[in-house]
Amino acid sequence: MYEPIRTKSVHSTMADAPDDFPHRTREEELDIQLAGHLAALLAVTDDLRLVAPAADLDTAAERLAEQVARLRGGRTPARAAATAPGREPHTDALHRRAHALAGRALVVAASRADTAAAILAAERMDAHTAALQPRALASH
Repeated sequence: MYEPIRTKSVHSTMADAPDDFPHRTREEELDIQLAGHLAALLAVTDDLRLVAPAADLDTAAERLAEQVARLRGGRTPARAAATAPGREPHTDALHRRAHALAGRALVVAASRADTAAAILAAERMDAHTAALQPRALASH
């Protein structure tokens, strides 16, 4: 009535060999997550540097690139050369996005107990909050 199964199941069980697929430790997974959040923050920081150049953004970009490279085993992160053509840059939106990314990075860095990344993420959150303050007060 039914045809028998001819191939091995793709689902492993405890009885199957556990080495059928690669495993990562929790720390490795957190490293990957943290590097991703910091790389995204670096991309937004590079966009901000193009729209509103500032020495503190240059320094932040360098520090972010160093942290991403450290977490990725020395591989240099990709850097943005320019904003997308034809789009008007909105610094407030970029600051809000950077603040959110820094917050995510801070949470993962705290989970991972990575003090250097946590301090950098917290500093970036403060900087982006400060950058939005004058605009928020002026609009009221």
